[in-house]
Amino acid sequence: MVMGEYTQDTELVVVGAGPGGYAAAFRAADLGLEVTMVDQAPKPGGVCLMRGCIPSKTLLAAAELIEDAGAAAAMGLRFQPPTIDLDALRAYKDRAITRLADGLVHLCKKRGVQLLQARAAFENAHTLRLSGGDLARLKFKHAILATGSRPAPLPDTIIQDRGRIMDSTGALAIADIPERLLVIGGGYVGLELGTVYAALGSRVTLTVRGDRLLANIDPDLVAPLQQKLERTFAEIHFHTGIERIIEHRDHLEATFTGQGPRGPQRFDKALVAIGRFPNSSGLGLERAGVQLDARGFVTVDSRQRTSAGHIYAVGDIRGGALLAHKAMHEGKIAAEVIAGEPSAFDIRAMPAVVYTHPQVAWAGISEQDAAASGRPVKVTRYPWSASGRAVTMGAFDGLTKLLFEAETERLVGIGIVGREAEALVAEGTLAIEMGALAQDLALTIHPHPTLSETEGEAAELFLGSATHIFARKG
Repeated sequence: MVMGEYTQDTELVVVGAGPGGYAAAFRAADLGLEVTMVDQAPKPGGVCLMRGCIPSKTLLAAAELIEDAGAAAAMGLRFQPPTIDLDALRAYKDRAITRLADGLVHLCKKRGVQLLQARAAFENAHTLRLSGGDLARLKFKHAILATGSRPAPLPDTIIQDRGRIMDSTGALAIADIPERLLVIGGGYVGLELGTVYAALGSRVTLTVRGDRLLANIDPDLVAPLQQKLERTFAEIHFHTGIERIIEHRDHLEATFTGQGPRGPQRFDKALVAIGRFPNSSGLGLERAGVQLDARGFVTVDSRQRTSAGHIYAVGDIRGGALLAHKAMHEGKIAAEVIAGEPSAFDIRAMPAVVYTHPQVAWAGISEQDAAASGRPVKVTRYPWSASGRAVTMGAFDGLTKLLFEAETERLVGIGIVGREAEALVAEGTLAIEMGALAQDLALTIHPHPTLSETEGEAAELFLGSATHIFARKG
């Protein structure tokens, strides 16, 4: 052994301290396993806490306040245009991150999880080589991979490293408020961050390669959001690609393909939001016998096991929906399997939320999924224009959509667009998991006036007994 190269043994090592990693580590510790968690960052949280979910939702909350202040004029309340203190906004965002990260450090200590700051790579199937820390090697009995994903770069881009071409991490730093911002990509990241910068005062131009926003989401849910963003953003260009972007000292020059603007266009900054790649390279997975698919994601079975039976993978690195709550659920499954519990990934509904204004949320199957699979469903749509609570809030454009299995009338899908959709989707998710019928939702008394009533009345509409909307029979 080289002098100063220390080796340690552990029962379970978790590589990556994001939501999937720390959820796995905490569950394993609760089940009595000896756990070591390795991450390059000094504190747990991963991309979600440090450079994703939490900072973006903090900024979106600020954007919503700005929007609400402007919308209040319809209620007879008039506010002066906000004065934006970027230093204070950044500090507020950073305090939220620090508070949550410190809480995770505390939970590591309370549970006895050893947290190591280092870069890890497999030396063989049972040994990790660590760099950047005091420990050189870590021998383990079981391992859980939870290294997450990273933003996909824009190909063929001339970058002079002047900070004008940003990924989501750079955009969340809010170094300034560009007068003209180009957002490339019509997925949730581009829409959420475009919403933030538009509220802060940027003139946002959005380019989308396809014919609509959020291409894989139910069009009924996307339509109200698209109508809103067409007013919020300066321009939205569909069927538009990027031919090239040249970064100059004081501006960007972008040239488009397809139906985009003709000739070079000038912007102050650009946000590239065209997807994410798994963090699977550089880990030495081939030395551990862990197989990847064609896109670089780790392949796993229903118990989160990789091709190397003692190594598991959870979260973004194993593909599927790249969602923090999915990663946490998978992390707990992996920990339970390692501890000998009869656990597996077996769900009926995975909720997802886009935190734009309005929000879009869904769980279970969509109408398009049902059509593609030939599954007979019956669909009901409850417009929020019939909701007393929505009308009091000025949220007329919202919609609650339910999908029921045609033969059994069991709820199999839910979609909501509107304010507080993030919370409302939970009831539908639970109902799908419990195998609830339309009658179960309709007979559940919802408080009045609330937005949650739209879920109960959507079920009543399906049964022909809705109170606040008339459904013509036959």
